[in-house]
Amino acid sequence: MSAARREKIPALPVIDILIEAGAWPDEASLRAEVERALSAAMAMASPALAAGAEVSVVFTDDARIRALNRTYRNKDTATNVLSFPGAPAAADRRGPMIGDLVLASETINREAAAGAMAPADHMTHLLVHGFLHLIGYDHGTDAEAAVMEGLETAILAGLGIADPYAAPGDRQPMTEIGARR
Repeated sequence: MSAARREKIPALPVIDILIEAGAWPDEASLRAEVERALSAAMAMASPALAAGAEVSVVFTDDARIRALNRTYRNKDTATNVLSFPGAPAAADRRGPMIGDLVLASETINREAAAGAMAPADHMTHLLVHGFLHLIGYDHGTDAEAAVMEGLETAILAGLGIADPYAAPGDRQPMTEIGARR
């Protein structure tokens, strides 16, 4: 990578990790995967972040994410990832608190199995997806979805992860949650 290219990649935000519940790998493995996913998303999306910007990632189970989903979205069901934006974006940057991501182990593993994806790849996709929400992307309209899904697919391709929006037979399984690439 050239020096000019390195200078354009925003610094990775400070990442706080909490393993609250669920069947997850150890914190060091999760931190490595979070840093990998967010670094790729930062390189591709190039968001402007405040100095010392921070994101928290909570790894939990279906029961906890269901309670959060019910409280904050009025949906009484478990989901794979929730994104909670932090401080409102200033005109020129996001942060210092970018926001929180919450992931549920059972839902991720169940969806991965149903979609013929490796759980680690699905988790990485959800980290990228959730982070893109935190930095201002959405999929509420077809046009927004096309932009966000295209960016997700490009970020994941750079990580060697198959297109999560492709038909299951067109995906190549990669790794289990926590496995080294």
